[in-house]
Amino acid sequence: MARQTLTEVAREVLERSNGKAPKPLTKPKDVIEFARAQGVVIVDLKFVDLLGTWQHFSIPITALSEEVFQEGLGFDGSSIRGFQSIDESDMILIPDPTTAVVDPVCEVPTLSLICDVYDPVTREPYTRDPRYIARKAEEYLKRSGIADVSYWGPEVEFFIFDNIRFDQGAHYGFYFIDSEEGIWNSGRDEGRPNLGHRPRWKEGYFPVPPADSLQDLRSEIVLRLIQAGIEVETHHHEVATGGQCEIDMRFKTLTRMADQVLMYKYIIKNVARAHGKTATFMPKPLFGDNGSGMHVHQSLWKEGRNLFWDERGYAGLSELARYYIGGILYHTPALLAFCAPTTNSYRRLVPGYEAPVNLVYSRRNRSAGIRIPMYSDSPAAKRIEYRCPDPSANPYLAFAAILMAGLDGIQNRIDPGDPVDVDLYELPPEEARKIKQVPGSLEEALRALERDHEFLLRGGVFTPDVIETWIELKRKEVDAIRLRPHPYEFYLYYSA
Repeated sequence: MARQTLTEVAREVLERSNGKAPKPLTKPKDVIEFARAQGVVIVDLKFVDLLGTWQHFSIPITALSEEVFQEGLGFDGSSIRGFQSIDESDMILIPDPTTAVVDPVCEVPTLSLICDVYDPVTREPYTRDPRYIARKAEEYLKRSGIADVSYWGPEVEFFIFDNIRFDQGAHYGFYFIDSEEGIWNSGRDEGRPNLGHRPRWKEGYFPVPPADSLQDLRSEIVLRLIQAGIEVETHHHEVATGGQCEIDMRFKTLTRMADQVLMYKYIIKNVARAHGKTATFMPKPLFGDNGSGMHVHQSLWKEGRNLFWDERGYAGLSELARYYIGGILYHTPALLAFCAPTTNSYRRLVPGYEAPVNLVYSRRNRSAGIRIPMYSDSPAAKRIEYRCPDPSANPYLAFAAILMAGLDGIQNRIDPGDPVDVDLYELPPEEARKIKQVPGSLEEALRALERDHEFLLRGGVFTPDVIETWIELKRKEVDAIRLRPHPYEFYLYYSA
């Protein structure tokens, strides 16, 4: 079976009812029958490391049996970031049949399965498996009696560039980014006509082609996402020049959405590469223009009712939703160790620029850390949008941590204070100083997590071992940046 053409993919998408994904398979037997019916010859087994990157290995379809779904397949856990030491390296992957899809970017017909990690001795789920942590957070929500399900809709932003070069040695260090769409190329002599249509700095939001040069590429990505069972709501160019984009997925439950975020990244990177381009989810690759965020929409439901809705409340919010917001705002310094978990994250989270650094909530207001969207009067649409996270986060850990912070707010009735319905970027200095802000660095966020993580341990969702390992790994990144001269330091200090 050859890889489908774009026309064939489009036809398949149109044949689906309203572009919606088919119901997931649930039984191993059904997965095996589906794979054979689709002409699959390879099975790809994917799992996530602690820091949030997919890992994988593949087997021929002849090796996929119902026993694989019960007994699992072994791998070396000591070679995976944040997992086992070498003396306890044997681990097991058990595929989740509900995640079975035909891989939309492989040339060879391939079945993709997301796996859970297990300890081969205890036969228990592995405590450092981020997917297990996400599932425990969902179970804790149900046991709390507060709600029976949470829904998540992250807006994941990214850049598509044409060229990226970077290197670092003892006596040099540099990066160089280029994009055909970058406004910095408006004066370039290209040896051919320079056609000139490019988004200017901070003017990339919603221009039509030819200024938006990535329309067809994003449309192809959308078709591949739908092939992979992901419901897509919209796609568009984002604010920054040089190829910043956003594709929005329809909301799902916590673990399922985290699965989709990793498939989303995988498809975007591979489709971009197939076109000779490169995609990145780095929060702040360009100086002087907008960074990429991951604005996380969320709500709690019980017995089919949205618990965040109350027509009498501010912006249609219930008291429970206000306490949920209070928990997130209170715990944000610690949360950002998981939600903005790179040193580069804090090149985006800088006061006075476009990023949401202010720990307040507001309706319609994108200068607040939490925004209450007002697009619809429907009770089902009422949600909050947490704007501080970015797409470098491990979505399993980030969503689980946010949920635990919100639940802590409900359980302890944490008051978020009054909403702030003004442009926070235009406040007088004496007023701005009264507004609490996010940490200014990854090191600050890690220190906050050390001080404030008891809320994450409830119900055994996170474990002390996971938090300690996370801090240890992230401190190595902090030290790696701290040890190396920055190129701009030469401009500032070389002739001092």
